[in-house]
Amino acid sequence: MRVVVVGQGYVGLPLAIRAAEVGHQVIGYDVDAERVKSLAAGESYVEDVSSERIRAAMEAGTYRASDSARDCGGFDVAVVTVPTPLHEGTPDLRYIEESARTLARYLRPGATVVLESTTYPGTTQELFAPLLEEGSGLVAGADFHLGYSPERIDPGNPVWGFEETPKVVSGVDEASLKAVRDFYDELVETTVPVGSPKEAELAKLLENTFRHVNIALVNEIAMFARHLDIDVWQAIDAASSKPFGFMRFTPGPGVGGHCLPIDPSYLSWRVQRELGQSFRFVELANDINNHMPEYVTRRLINAFNTRRRAVNGSRVLLLGLAYKKNTGDARESPALRISQLLLDMGAELRAADPHVVEGHRVDPRLVRVELTKEELEAADAVVLLTDHDAFDYALVEQHAAFVLDCRRRLSGPRIEVL
Repeated sequence: MRVVVVGQGYVGLPLAIRAAEVGHQVIGYDVDAERVKSLAAGESYVEDVSSERIRAAMEAGTYRASDSARDCGGFDVAVVTVPTPLHEGTPDLRYIEESARTLARYLRPGATVVLESTTYPGTTQELFAPLLEEGSGLVAGADFHLGYSPERIDPGNPVWGFEETPKVVSGVDEASLKAVRDFYDELVETTVPVGSPKEAELAKLLENTFRHVNIALVNEIAMFARHLDIDVWQAIDAASSKPFGFMRFTPGPGVGGHCLPIDPSYLSWRVQRELGQSFRFVELANDINNHMPEYVTRRLINAFNTRRRAVNGSRVLLLGLAYKKNTGDARESPALRISQLLLDMGAELRAADPHVVEGHRVDPRLVRVELTKEELEAADAVVLLTDHDAFDYALVEQHAAFVLDCRRRLSGPRIEVL
């Protein structure tokens, strides 16, 4: 089949390459000309998709990247994987809307369109479908198949990749569900059908809200435990020995990526708008997790105060800028907020991250360095924010004068754990 994947980011590129590998003729459509240029050169910017896989698909003639909407013509299946950011607390669905209008121009009877972008329940049928119908003159269900299948990409996960992770699928009617499921059955090991797109949309938000709330819980416990002189990490280890009724979550400097800082707010916004009620768990989790960078900064200030130093003029080395270990994804990373706070207080700030590329949403005042003995010895304090496996932790333990470890990766007399 001729497949168009709209959006070639962390979600769309793995999907597009996998579809090409099973033999479909795939167009990876993205309005970002620089992304398309990189892909056309066979160069990947997504950790989960190697450059070798892209080049192999291009050489096989099954994948091509394009920033021209005309190349979307003639598709049998189109999948939309565009961003859905928040704007002042309100869902920003303009990328979904633009994608629908673009695809509508090329939509033919019998074709299948799938939305994967995370959004509030009702988007597929109440917003996406009408735009497709208006632009094409066709009717969803009657003339073309339409469904929703939430993305479950976990960047850097060595066990649960795109193929291994079960895929929730849905359709606006039985024929649409079958078409959507048949497509994904070729790409992944397991598909999980649900009754309608609304259930599939809610499933995605439920997954992320569950994580968001539980991370907020352990973050707040960690703050209280310190004042109570209790080692929260030992308590978490002990609780994790229970083989039932407990799932391990650990504290950290905050949450990042698209999923946790943004997705639960989509559900909260929908509940408030449709029911006039507050989703108190999400609002509380947002408040706790959003303020963890400030808490980390206060901990560092207190550490300096006990040493009769000020942050202003001190040299601080941050280890990790990505929101998640072993990835280069700095979207909504708490490290970016922490770096901004420290820079505004006059710190001489440096950062090491082997995965995050230069200039990736990073404050230009921040100096990028390699993790070396010289950098460690020159720093008045080191803050471990992202525990990449590539870091030499023995080197840090040996040469750092003081470390605020936000991930419990280090040990020693000069290490203070979050």
